[in-house]
Order: sequence, then structure tokens, then C-alpha cells
Amino acid sequence: MATQNSASSTTASSLKFSRTNVWLLVAALATISLGYFLLDQGSITAAPVLLVLGYVVLLPLAIIA
Repeated sequence: MATQNSASSTTASSLKFSRTNVWLLVAALATISLGYFLLDQGSITAAPVLLVLGYVVLLPLAIIA
């Protein structure tokens, strides 16, 4: 039982978000929102770039960093 508690304690402490994580998450959500807005406006160049940047780069970076 003690081994299970220490493992869950380690997992819980490693999932804490810092200010960097929060700012990266805000940047990811803003980038994704702007990408969808531009997609609605008909921008076929900038919108996919922003969506890929938000989903593939910023969002995972916000979770991992």
C-alpha cells in the first residue's frame, strides 16, 4: 500500500502547472481561436498555419513544459 501511495504522490506532484504552462496554454488557445476565425473568413493560408502551430506546437508544449 505504501508503494502505491508514493507513486500517486509522485504523479500528482509532477502534474502541477507553473505560470509558464498557463501562458503557453493561453497562447495556444488564442492561436487556435484566431486560426478558426481566419478559417471562417476564408483565409486558406494563415488559418491552417495557425491551427497547426496551436495544436501541434503550443498545446503539447503547454502540457509538457
